[in-house]
Amino acid sequence: MKVPYFDLKRQYKLIKPQLESRVIKTLRSTQYSLGKEVEVFEDNFSSFLDAKYCTGVNTGTSALHLALLALGIGHGDEVITVSMTFIATVMSISYTGATPVFVDIDNKTQLINCKHIIDKISSKTKAIVVVHLYGQCAEMKQINKIAKKHNLSVIEDSSQAHGAKYHNRHAGTMSDIGTFSFYPGKNLGATGEGGAIITNNKKLDQKVKELRNWSQPKRYFHNDISYNYRMDTIQAAALNVKLKYLNEWTLKRRRIASEYQCRLKNGKLEFSYEKPNNFHVYHIFSLFCENRLSLQKYLNKNKIGTNFHYPVPAHLQKPYINLGYKKGDFPITETIANSQISIPIFPEMKKNEIDYVIKIINNF
Repeated sequence: MKVPYFDLKRQYKLIKPQLESRVIKTLRSTQYSLGKEVEVFEDNFSSFLDAKYCTGVNTGTSALHLALLALGIGHGDEVITVSMTFIATVMSISYTGATPVFVDIDNKTQLINCKHIIDKISSKTKAIVVVHLYGQCAEMKQINKIAKKHNLSVIEDSSQAHGAKYHNRHAGTMSDIGTFSFYPGKNLGATGEGGAIITNNKKLDQKVKELRNWSQPKRYFHNDISYNYRMDTIQAAALNVKLKYLNEWTLKRRRIASEYQCRLKNGKLEFSYEKPNNFHVYHIFSLFCENRLSLQKYLNKNKIGTNFHYPVPAHLQKPYINLGYKKGDFPITETIANSQISIPIFPEMKKNEIDYVIKIINNF
């Protein structure tokens, strides 16, 4: 048997009629940037999240960049975040001219360790970027409490957490601003690139909407240095179709995760854990193994797709060497980076594929 790590073709086949119909309708409209379809998606996604405002943009990275700019983050500022994340989280901070300041993560959840945040706050600190890694929310109550005490803004990078909840509140809605990526492989993925910014603050919403489209209240008249971060109308059309299926897809992911958690019985491995008061959406299901490369080789030999998230932490990446971090500075982050391996989890997985993955892993 061959089990792919992810198979977008299966999803496409299931929603092909609705998806193609809506995309073709958009093509025939000749409205290809922003427009009505984007506005419909912004309304739909904000309603899905129980948020007031949504701004569609061209990528999740752009969403993070604009969120930081809207909060006034710039040169000379420091922004606290984690090194265990996709590099876009950190580079979006760099785009503003601010300096990323890293903290270690919790060993059990792989999310930001709130106990370490206070130690990194300085007179230059202006914000905390929280990453809801793998599809699970960080401890937002504690983080918001720290932020309020020190007058810091909070941004939620929810790129892997579409539909995730913490104490029944959606990822992306528990801070000043939340951001999402709709890269095709996400739980809610576009047919290309896409992103969104979520907020309950009207002024912040107005600011990001200005910044994404050249800050022009009237065409050819510009108020600020700004960007071409507009969402493609075709991507909004695709997302409007897929959003209707997101709850169903999430439940299927959770059922697969439950199968893994109940039936994986290999003492050499640890795996994804769901915290109390959380609704994990399992964008990624992680195994943690000291002999990761042997495990990957074994799984690939048995035709099971795998991935790593993420093998080189941001503080050890070349663009951030000048910040002075070195190996050993964040021991939990580095341990996870060296032991994490992702296994197949997607809504269209078949029962015999799930059974096969479990059998092969238990025999490792």
